[in-house]
Amino acid sequence: EVQLVESGGSLVQAGGSLRLSCAASGFTVDDYAIGWFRQAPGKEREGVSGISSSDGRTYYADSVKGRFTIASDNAKNTVYLQMNSLKPEDTAVYYCTAGGSSHLYTPLVSSDFGSWGQGTQDTVSS
Repeated sequence: EVQLVESGGSLVQAGGSLRLSCAASGFTVDDYAIGWFRQAPGKEREGVSGISSSDGRTYYADSVKGRFTIASDNAKNTVYLQMNSLKPEDTAVYYCTAGGSSHLYTPLVSSDFGSWGQGTQDTVSS
């Protein structure tokens, strides 16, 4: 059974940092593109970052470029999202998701991904 479990969400002050984890089971993260999306109340789900471990390709939305870093630890079968210089507008539920292949299609679109985690809440206070 394919499963993705996010963790690391918290309440943090603006300018702070958080690291989200996405632990995968039932498949190997090295074989599939992994994406991070977020959804704030009343807003559409936004593709934030993605990684394809097979070719090392990464993607960042303009809204997070230079502040967020995605990385994959194949030994732990986990993908991380390091978030620095957080802003109140980064407040959202963050989801990780696995694509249908190792190819990372960009920009990130929900329909290119199949399995989703339950999400983790990040709140950035001003």
